[in-house]
Amino acid sequence: MVDYIIVGAGSAGCVLANRLSENGKHNVLLLEAGGRNKSIMIDMPTALSYPMASDKYNWGYNSDPEPGLDGRRISCPRGKGLGGSSAINGMVYVRGHHCDFNEWAEAGAAGWAYRDCLPYFKRAETWAHGADDYRGGSGPLKVGAGNEMKSNPLYQAFIDAGVEAGYPKTQDYNGYAQEGFGAMHMTVGDGVRSSTARAYLESARSRNNLQVITGAEIDRVIFNNKRATGVAARVNGETKTFKTEGEIILAAGAIASPSILQRSGVGEPAFLKDLGIEPLHEFPDVGANLQDHLEVYFQFHCKKPVSLNDKLDYFSKFLIGARWFFFKSGLGATNHFESCAFIKSKAGLKSPDIQYHFLPAAMRYDGTSSIKGHGFQVHVGPNKPKSRGRVAIAARDMDTDPSILFNYLEHDDDIEAWRQCIKLTREIMAQPAMDEFRGPEIQPGDSVQSNDEIDGWVRENVESAYHPCGTCRMGDDGDAVVDTQCRVNGVEKLRVVDASIFPTAPYGNINAPVIMAAEKAADLILGKAPLAPEDPPLWIDPEWQTRQRPGAPKR
Repeated sequence: MVDYIIVGAGSAGCVLANRLSENGKHNVLLLEAGGRNKSIMIDMPTALSYPMASDKYNWGYNSDPEPGLDGRRISCPRGKGLGGSSAINGMVYVRGHHCDFNEWAEAGAAGWAYRDCLPYFKRAETWAHGADDYRGGSGPLKVGAGNEMKSNPLYQAFIDAGVEAGYPKTQDYNGYAQEGFGAMHMTVGDGVRSSTARAYLESARSRNNLQVITGAEIDRVIFNNKRATGVAARVNGETKTFKTEGEIILAAGAIASPSILQRSGVGEPAFLKDLGIEPLHEFPDVGANLQDHLEVYFQFHCKKPVSLNDKLDYFSKFLIGARWFFFKSGLGATNHFESCAFIKSKAGLKSPDIQYHFLPAAMRYDGTSSIKGHGFQVHVGPNKPKSRGRVAIAARDMDTDPSILFNYLEHDDDIEAWRQCIKLTREIMAQPAMDEFRGPEIQPGDSVQSNDEIDGWVRENVESAYHPCGTCRMGDDGDAVVDTQCRVNGVEKLRVVDASIFPTAPYGNINAPVIMAAEKAADLILGKAPLAPEDPPLWIDPEWQTRQRPGAPKR
């Protein structure tokens, strides 16, 4: 009999499988709907667009028509197979601002403030530049900075432009000061993608007390009264039941975890009855509180032939791939997002709300050029949305995709933040540091100037940054789906550990905080004393109430 059943071998599930089995005292079963995900296209960082485009590795969800985006359906990719979304994502490593986690604690997630989470970020990580008060030096997850911006002058020009515009330069946005312009970090080690399957699961799979079953599609959790006792699944076409006297942990992600709960009878009773599901526990907030980040590609022609646009032909890709295959170096060993920025849209914000990923090419997400000649772009968007959506199963049948409605731009503050985002980006790109490179603006383009024009262009062009979260919210109030121990309220022996438990979206990419949450949850599940809180110095602009951009952070 197993002690723990983990549903989902993604960014959280692989961490849990490793940590719950490492002392040898507990039998752990890890169930994953996808396959083993052994592919050069996953391991090679520059090939990131290929696994996401494949239904072998991606669930390929789409939203319902979004009212705030003129009825457009928005792609919502989620990883399938060992490593989950960490095997198909852009590998960007952003923990979030320390205010994000303090916000969680203030909202009722006691024990999840930044001082409580920092030790788990550090435990997870081996940072390429060594451990310090903020960074880990011996964790499973390898984090580096690609080619350290040495392969292209555009990376540094973007940072210099930000400083010229009056923003600070940050030495480590995952450390003392997030706000500002600097080098970007990625989950890449020794030139290879550091998915959680590689970082956590690979070394644990030889343990006798860990069993991993792929091709196991989870239908529902089985209950005896309100005690979880097992899961019903379809394994390679055969219906199976997996039982435990211990605990079941849903780590299937912000879309699948609430869907499994709803199919199991945990949700809004009238809604469940309409689908032919007998309600087990009334919980209207299962699937609610859905949040996501949006972004656009802000593109320019490049006056000098220095961009990556001349590396997008098949022969260049062959040479890049060959060097990576034999040496794990060069342009194949990076996601190409090697500089970035975090700024505020207005005065009165303690922490930034706009994020930039700089890319020295003008291209589409599928890796093809979007122009003739040379160009560059920034992926940019406000990252603290006030709009909220929901996930709801569309049928009792687990083969039917759930209904996903993000309600993007439903809140007026989100619309205003986008207006500021476009205006501030243009100001940054107009700085002298970009003069020798900056050609005409490709998009939005000179015709997009007024608020109405900006609003219309954003509605037509904005895309998901692929950071859904919040659908099984953690807190201490009656509506929270899980408590601060990640236990599902109202039932026994069932927890959720993935991005769905986030009370609010952190400021930045969500893979790093998901891994942190799983590290922390593993100690909670095992009943271990939490790692001691840490309080290193942290920077917030002392004049944040009155200015939008500060000078350089001082220590």
